[in-house]
Amino acid sequence: MRGDGDGWVIAESGSHHWGRHGAAGLLLRAPQPGGGAAVLLQHRAPWSHQGGTWGLPGGALDSHETPEQAAVREAHEEAGLPAEAVHVRHTLVTAEVAAVGGGSWSYTTVIADAAALLDTVANRESAELRWVAEAAVTELRLHPAFAASWPRLRELIAAMPLRATQPPAD
Repeated sequence: MRGDGDGWVIAESGSHHWGRHGAAGLLLRAPQPGGGAAVLLQHRAPWSHQGGTWGLPGGALDSHETPEQAAVREAHEEAGLPAEAVHVRHTLVTAEVAAVGGGSWSYTTVIADAAALLDTVANRESAELRWVAEAAVTELRLHPAFAASWPRLRELIAAMPLRATQPPAD
């Protein structure tokens, strides 16, 4: 079943969306030295869909995954983030379209916190990974869907205090 989500869904509008079962991305926040929060952004490889733009690490959901599981897995694959360092706080469906042949496709943004600015290791899907101050996100050339959802996400995270420490292990 691993990887069974890879593939395009065609929307009734004719647009193409990656992830046969939908997709999810991780909006990871961490405290910056001196105060405030930064978010981890991915500069998408030139060959990828919407390459050259900045967005969230993320990708296709496999049939057995929740959006939270997929977003954390993709962040590990694309940025080298250890799952145990990521504390999921909230999920929000930030895009949904009707698919050709019935059904729908959706993109879920998973909001999470880390205790510190984690080291990252880019895979081939990333030209660069960067921690960016929340206030500076719009200064970058954003992936169009991320740009459309950022104002709503920014409002949501502004009302959600950053957790500077991880919860105790079970």
